Amino acid sequence: MLSLKNLTKNYDDFAAVSNLSLEVRPGELFGFLGPNGAGKTTTIKMISGLLRPTEGTVEIGGHDILTDPLGAKAVLGLVPDSPVLYKKLSGREFVRFVAELYSVDKQTTEKRIKDLLDLLGMAENADDLIETYSHGMRQKTAIMAALVHDPGVVVLDEPTVGLDPRSARVAKDVLRALCDRGKTVFMSTHILEIAERMCDRVGIINKGELVAVGAIAELRAGDEGGKTSLEDIFLELTGGPEQEEIIKFLDS
Repeated sequence: MLSLKNLTKNYDDFAAVSNLSLEVRPGELFGFLGPNGAGKTTTIKMISGLLRPTEGTVEIGGHDILTDPLGAKAVLGLVPDSPVLYKKLSGREFVRFVAELYSVDKQTTEKRIKDLLDLLGMAENADDLIETYSHGMRQKTAIMAALVHDPGVVVLDEPTVGLDPRSARVAKDVLRALCDRGKTVFMSTHILEIAERMCDRVGIINKGELVAVGAIAELRAGDEGGKTSLEDIFLELTGGPEQEEIIKFLDS
């Protein structure tokens, strides 16, 4: 459902993303991990068509994001790292507006909005203006807007940031349920525990290059140091001298 081939983004002599290739299958929850500045958000912007790659291709549901952007975006649900919401609309009005952009019929729209509001605990605040919402409430509104047209591929950049523990748990359950229905979820996160417990596979990017990809068990099996946690593997692959010293200290 989601295919990246030789995806590259250069800024003069700096490669933000370099020759990244991977496939995410239907029904798979894929975690995209990396330290700050590794290229995660740049990759997501290229997937969603917000940023044009220097080289390479992105296909979403068989549609090339550059040559068939409408076809690709019709099957894509996106939660960016900094969602842009219309603050003078209520949460319900904003999600309804997004549904209209995707030509979802009114009856289906209202049912989905009700279900999403109930699921994310937003029913009481649905008709308040977005400008009155907390950060977490705005994040939940962005998630509802990404899901209201029932996309085949959902891409999320740090989706649980700003959510309280209950809402974060609900969001994780929703993503897992989407995959159980055959949807594809591509999610970046800094919270390694979430990735380890939720994701079918993960990819680790560092300095713009994909340095590892596979199921957690596969990454553990390929780790010569015998590390048992994703955090240890992550630090081993992306850390500098300071992280290596920490690992040595913890292992001593």
